[in-house]
Amino acid sequence: MSANLSRKAEDYIEAIFNISQEKGYVRIKDIAAELGVRPPSAVEMVKKLNDQGYVTHKKYEGVFLTAAGEELGRGVKDRHDTIKAFLIFIGVPENIADTDACTMEHELAAKTVGQIKNLVKFIEFGPANPKWLDHFRIFCDTGKHSCDKMRVVYSAKDELSINEVHEARASAN
Repeated sequence: MSANLSRKAEDYIEAIFNISQEKGYVRIKDIAAELGVRPPSAVEMVKKLNDQGYVTHKKYEGVFLTAAGEELGRGVKDRHDTIKAFLIFIGVPENIADTDACTMEHELAAKTVGQIKNLVKFIEFGPANPKWLDHFRIFCDTGKHSCDKMRVVYSAKDELSINEVHEARASAN
């Protein structure tokens, strides 16, 4: 999250960025519809963002991102898309992944998002349907690992903590 902007302000910047990419122009009613707020609320936030130098608002012409607003909007969208892709990879339904990404995009450290992005790229550019991803999906469905060695570890106890899994894995080797 940008140090001087609230989560709500970042949501507005992201919405303005997305609408401008989709339609080529942004009106107050578009922002209000995208964020599920009333137009007077959108006008109030747009005025604040205008005063902070992220947008320019010209009555009857629309809302335009400044260079700083464009950069911030692109960054927030990238964080959102990265987190959403990660959540979808781990089996979260798309509509939930989108909502959760909206929350998480503001809270995670840049380094964390960067590492999630690296993992998403690794999965996307790797072989189609890697075995480990199939194993993960099976594990999510059954609670059991599909590898024989790990099956013994998990069958000993249905609910293992992460520390217990690491200890069991170490003793199995």
